[in-house]
Amino acid sequence: MTIKTVLGVLDVTKFHKDLESAITFCETHQAHLTALVVSMGAAPYVGAYDVISTVWVEERQREIEELDTAASNIKSLLEKSEISWDVQDIYTEFAWAADDIAVRALYADIVLVGPQAARDEQFRKQVIDGALFHSPTPILLNPTGRDISAAPKAVLLAWDSSDEAARAAQLSLDFLKSAGEVHVALVDPLATSSSNGEEPGADIARYLARHGVKVAVDRISGGGRPIDETLRQHAIDVSADMIVMGAYNHPRLAQRLFGGVTHSMLKEAKIPLFLAH
Repeated sequence: MTIKTVLGVLDVTKFHKDLESAITFCETHQAHLTALVVSMGAAPYVGAYDVISTVWVEERQREIEELDTAASNIKSLLEKSEISWDVQDIYTEFAWAADDIAVRALYADIVLVGPQAARDEQFRKQVIDGALFHSPTPILLNPTGRDISAAPKAVLLAWDSSDEAARAAQLSLDFLKSAGEVHVALVDPLATSSSNGEEPGADIARYLARHGVKVAVDRISGGGRPIDETLRQHAIDVSADMIVMGAYNHPRLAQRLFGGVTHSMLKEAKIPLFLAH
């Protein structure tokens, strides 16, 4: 996947560090940035006789004005950069934010979530839910805002032979091919023909090697630890600059509840996390 258009999703109240991170990313990849600033309003309060509260109307107007101001400030900051860009804004209710973000994600190669958005659990949830469940676009979560190199020294690819993991590997090929080394990490893999094959990790390693990826297969014993904890520790052990993984290998309802390994990896991420579903 060649990155030409980046969707940077920004919170209306705190966006400066995320915007700086997105600009740097687009400079590195020579990509266009669509800066999407989002304001999530509360649902209207309906009082007696189905009359919408005037307090809510006044608050809504204040939030819309705040959004306009933020969009103007973002444009001013982008005018000082040398990248190609445009600014879009969304005023939406929290319940519909994921759907609105998903529509914009359809027209990007990757959705970038910076450190400020990543730290806001509710905002992050709407971005992840929208992009992963309602668009085909992968997400790159950058929890520290540090520069994401186009040629990382080491990448950890979390592999479990699932459709999600395969899609993540395919969509992240640009990063994988330019990396100094890619560690295909399997936690307590089962060597069966219906799962990981007789030699777990060998098939995906051969696939990546044909693309010119410098790949190593790491079969890890969890030792009773949770999978997410094992993967995070292995990323530290191999000095990974990025983790690539498929999102939500669970039933649909569990996915929407943000359960399991993916939720934990999102919450505890210390290095850039590339996610695809």
